[in-house]
Amino acid sequence: VKADSMDNYRWTPLSYAAELGHEAVVKLLMARKDVEADSKDNNYGRTPLSYAAERGHKAVVKLLVACNDVKADSKDNYKRTPLTRAAERGHEAVVKLLLTRNHLETDSKDNNYGRTPLSYAAEGGHKAVVKLLLARNDVEANSKDRCFGQTPLSYAAAGGHEAAAVKLLLARNDVEADSKDRYFGRTPLSCAAEGGHEAVVKLLVARKDVEADSGDNDGRTPLSKAAEGGHEGVVKLLVARNDVEADSRNKDGRTPLSYAVEGGHEAVVKLLLAEDGVNPDSKD
Repeated sequence: VKADSMDNYRWTPLSYAAELGHEAVVKLLMARKDVEADSKDNNYGRTPLSYAAERGHKAVVKLLVACNDVKADSKDNYKRTPLTRAAERGHEAVVKLLLTRNHLETDSKDNNYGRTPLSYAAEGGHKAVVKLLLARNDVEANSKDRCFGQTPLSYAAAGGHEAAAVKLLLARNDVEADSKDRYFGRTPLSCAAEGGHEAVVKLLVARKDVEADSGDNDGRTPLSKAAEGGHEGVVKLLVARNDVEADSRNKDGRTPLSYAVEGGHEAVVKLLLAEDGVNPDSKD
């Protein structure tokens, strides 16, 4: 029997055992000299460690990283490391274990979007993992991805993770609370407003360094985005402010009211019509 035989996808018995978290089987296979502990599969270029880390199998990860043949920072075809996979899924124990390794690139950017482990952890609202990564000197808290130019805060705000990630990131001096992404020109507030994340919007507008009426590349404000989505609570928060223009027009000449009417959001339409300066007969 060939203990390291590969199937059509270049998966070995060790790959399968690692992914499924079978510690005893992994131990048996790794004791053999004819088993390549760090073999990469065909489709994604991923190792047994990569799969074990993604699934959160701490005991298996511990076995694999203890092996001299296993590269703890191995990058797959998408330039994603075991740390990236574990951070994205919020596996605190695995992340903690990987961070103890020397020569680990904790702020590595993947190939697809140029995103870091922190970016993925923030998007998922994985507070414990975000905390672990932010505690390190080699992690850039305000790092922008390569594709959209979004920061971890932008991703966290879009996901609506108030207590989990947004608060942790906003507590830092090196995080730009009002940064605009490169692709859409949207701020974290715009992302939170679009998603209807009232608690996150409240956190952001309470800050002096956040412009509540900031327009994106299309001239759309957080209020415009919230009105389009029918997010009554967010709209209420924004129109209550003196620095928000309730009847602002985007580049197409459309107002928040126009978007709310189109979406049939009656409660939002009522709120906007009650505001001074909102023209119910406005034409785009």
